[in-house]
Order: sequence, then structure tokens, then C-alpha cells
Amino acid sequence: MGGDVRGCDGFEVWNTMAQTIKEISPDKLMCFHPFGRTSSSNWFNQQPWLDINMFQSGHRRYDQRALNSWDDLSRADEWYGEDNWRYVLHNHSLEPLKPVLDAEPSYEGIPQGLHDPAQPRWQDYDVRRYAYWSVFAGACGFTYGNNSVMQFYKNGFNPSYGANEYWDEAIHHPGSAQIPILKQLIELFPYYDGAPAQNMLAGGEGEKYERISVFAGDDYALFYNYSGRAFAVNMGMISGEKVNAWWFDPSNGKFSFAGVFANSGTISFAPAKRYSGQNDTVLVLFDIKADYIK
Repeated sequence: MGGDVRGCDGFEVWNTMAQTIKEISPDKLMCFHPFGRTSSSNWFNQQPWLDINMFQSGHRRYDQRALNSWDDLSRADEWYGEDNWRYVLHNHSLEPLKPVLDAEPSYEGIPQGLHDPAQPRWQDYDVRRYAYWSVFAGACGFTYGNNSVMQFYKNGFNPSYGANEYWDEAIHHPGSAQIPILKQLIELFPYYDGAPAQNMLAGGEGEKYERISVFAGDDYALFYNYSGRAFAVNMGMISGEKVNAWWFDPSNGKFSFAGVFANSGTISFAPAKRYSGQNDTVLVLFDIKADYIK
């Protein structure tokens, strides 16, 4: 349901339509795609027809709350900037609890702020950040978008949002191949038995681009580090006297062995810098008795 709209604009219409569809087709999952920087839970969380909450973290930088454009939020609206993981935590605090995902994060190749083609454009490493931040916060999935592809921009069309590459070329942008890499990583572990585990960080989570996002199960832990900074881990919070440590490159899905460590005390980890300058990485820890990575 929906499509870049606020649920309060025509609430009775949206609700009646959704209830009717659910009555006719009760076995189909239903959701509502909301306006930028809002969540479907703002209006519909109590409605029985809503199975999955969606939020649209949107296309703005931290410093772009107000752009004097039609899609500005009111001052009363919550502003999370690029911290899309905050929407996940908010939705997980609600009753009834429902799965949630980012239905429209910043699209690869779209101008930051959406409206001005002269602005820098969101890149594959931005897409990865939104994906790992939200999924490691407990989101049930993620939506990849591309500026040219979403409007099927081709020769003879007037582009929107500064699209400057035809869609059949843009489908090969790197971000489209990197989101499946996240799924492949997640499926190596019993993901559905895990949960966010920010308490495994010693010395704080970090703010904005410095944030480390942690997801852990009984015998494994995953740490997404966008900036590539050194950070310290509270050991002993997953099983095992010792743990295997691996670095995972989310841009290409490659693992590199980091060593075996005692599962006690506090240990600092510092990922190697990459020549590309894109330093986001995932630290993978798991009980040495497990065989998740061979």
C-alpha cells in the first residue's frame, strides 16, 4: 500500500483498501510504503492487516534536514538523518512488534538531498552502510535502489533527479552486486537466533560514520565498521574459550583470517586500510569449535 505518502493523508481510504485486500487475500503479506523519513508504524502499527513495517530513511545527508523543498519534514517530526538504524530500534520498541525494513534508503547514483543534481551522489559504499546498519540493528531485509533504474531512464526521456546514465548501464553499478553479499554473509550463521549486541563494544558505539553496528548469536558476532577505525570488543559474550576472527570485505565478499583469540577480557581490533579508500569492513568472531568459515 501507499507509495511515498503519509498515512494520515487519506487514512480512511488507505485503511479501507488494505482491510478489503486482506479479507480477499488473507495469506498475502501486506505493508505500506511511507513518505520520506517516516515509518508506516506512525499510522498503521495497530492495524491487523499490516504484517511488515516499512520506513523510508530517504536521500538526505545529516546536514540536510531543511532544504526549503516540498518534501521537508515539519519541525515536530523525528529527524534521524542518515542513522537509518534508529528507525529499526524505534519500530522494535512498539507493540505489537512487527518485522521492519528500510523500503527506500539513499539510492545509488541519486543526488544527496534528491533535488539538486550539482550535489554529490550516493555511492555503493553509502548503500552498504545503510544495509549493514539496518540489518545488524535487526531489520528483516533491505531495499536496494538505483536512480536511473528506478525511473528506467533511456534515450529520448527527460530524466528526473539528475539521472545521467541509461538504466541498462546503471544495472551494473557496484551496489547492486554488493547487497547479495550481505545476504550471503548472514546466511552463514543462524541469523534468526541472533539479535543486536551493542554491549559487546568497549568504549562506546561511535556516532554517525564512526558507529560500529553489532549483531550476535550464541556462538558468533558480526561487527560492521563503516569508517575502518580501530575499536575494542568485550570478549566472553559468545560461547567458547577461544574464538576465530576473520575480516570480511563487504564490497567483494572476501574473507581474510585475523587469528585466534582468547575469549576473555577486552581486545582491540584494527582493520587494514584498503587502497580504494573505502574502508568499511566486518569483523567476524565465532567459537573456535564452530565451522562457519572453512
